[in-house]
Amino acid sequence: MFRSDASVNLRFKATSPSPGIATAMTVGALLVLLTMPCQTAVAETLLAGVAKVDITDRDAGPVNDPLYVKALVLKSGSTTTAIVTVDAVAIGGIGHIKDDYLGKVRGTVEKELGIPPTNVIANASHCHGIVCKDVDDRTVQAIRQAAGNLVPVKVGVGIGHEDRIMENRRLKMKDGRTIDVRHAYSIPPDEEIASVGPVDTEIGVLRLDRLDGTTLAVVYNFACHPIQNVPSRGNSADITGFASQVIEDNLSEGTVALFVQGCGGDINPIRYKDVDYPRDAEPLGNMLGLSTLKAVRKIETTKDDRLIVLSEVIALPRANTAERMAEMESEQTRLMQSLGGTSLNFKTFIPLFVKYNASEEFPANYPYRYLHDRAMGRKDLDILDAENRANMERYIRNIHTMEKLTRLNTNLRLLKKHHAEGIVAGKRTIDVELTGLRIGDFVLTTFPGELTVQIGLNLKGKSPHKPTFVAGYTNGYIYYAPTTEQLLNVGGAQEDSDCVLGPDWQKIYEDKAVEILNKL
Repeated sequence: MFRSDASVNLRFKATSPSPGIATAMTVGALLVLLTMPCQTAVAETLLAGVAKVDITDRDAGPVNDPLYVKALVLKSGSTTTAIVTVDAVAIGGIGHIKDDYLGKVRGTVEKELGIPPTNVIANASHCHGIVCKDVDDRTVQAIRQAAGNLVPVKVGVGIGHEDRIMENRRLKMKDGRTIDVRHAYSIPPDEEIASVGPVDTEIGVLRLDRLDGTTLAVVYNFACHPIQNVPSRGNSADITGFASQVIEDNLSEGTVALFVQGCGGDINPIRYKDVDYPRDAEPLGNMLGLSTLKAVRKIETTKDDRLIVLSEVIALPRANTAERMAEMESEQTRLMQSLGGTSLNFKTFIPLFVKYNASEEFPANYPYRYLHDRAMGRKDLDILDAENRANMERYIRNIHTMEKLTRLNTNLRLLKKHHAEGIVAGKRTIDVELTGLRIGDFVLTTFPGELTVQIGLNLKGKSPHKPTFVAGYTNGYIYYAPTTEQLLNVGGAQEDSDCVLGPDWQKIYEDKAVEILNKL
């Protein structure tokens, strides 16, 4: 059934897309199958089918590894659901998947297969790969193929552990501010940084086995931005694409691994800002894949026909950042006016900086020159040192000021963008779709934005079900969703600036999510 640990296969196979198992069923026959209630003889049997379809845009430049849309269709009694995972940055909102994607997919699937729209659950991995233009049609194709290959399955749930591949990107400063780690701007000076935020090391795992013991599918949930990319910078499914390939290569023939992104809003890949060697997602993906496999192999599957899907739309308060934007504009002016002149330019600063850090006492010349001059009653070198140090301090002060300006300018642009969108929206709330899902003992709750990790940890702690897993980036995209505490830092980091939500949103959401979880 499984390969031994000693023969784990870490090779990435950049294969052409599998067309799926051909089916002779007509759409009408599938509709009958999916909508009819289970017969008494199989009343306690959960049915599942799985498929994956290549969605890589091969006209967008070099391809390192393929991107997929994967579908897992589940049926128990009169309930049918489709879990869709997409190697893309988001389900609408940003990136290459359009805002009408989910509606088009749901509409077609309801018409062809009879699956209710809210029972089609679509999660984006948040990798920054480029998908093909007909991704919606290929998504329907994957769901159709999965629905056409339903088989009885046994279910098992487990928890894996991974702490080596990610880090919280929010840096708590000694003055109380928070600044995040991004390529869009620089990290503050070392001496200003006090601490970092938490991570979630848990991998939530759902294992579905056929009745003969072979594994049909693995669904795994983890929190991390898969944005490390590959050395060639080619199109890639990034960390989670490599992880899924490792899982599929080392389980039963035809197993499909579906990654469900968790609360990764403020979680970066480890060493995201390193400059000493090329960034490479594959080793990180291999580690995540192996950690997931370790959990999969400990799971015992049993017959369990519980399948519950709950969906609710709630209104969350929009942010009002007008006052904060005015404060930032004032700070912008102050910083620009604080920039002062200095005798140095970059060419003269660099050698001086190296010399004065190589020798604090005698930076400008050999020690004996200083000692000789001092013995002769001269202080020429000491005066030169004082002048050079003052010029370097002014130059460095300008650099730090410009770095502050780049952070401020970047986040102010985000605030202005969302403020304008709020005015166009014409209302002070935004509607979001929440889903609660139970498959046997596997319990998942979803949200359409980039939840920060603390919110996921909160919900896991509050849920009546142990374990519970949380997925952001699902059924739409409303940008970042930071905690109320993090929103006290508006303008300081991307998570609290690239956000449309007001501070009160967190309690409203968490209360409703727990209410849904209690119904599962």
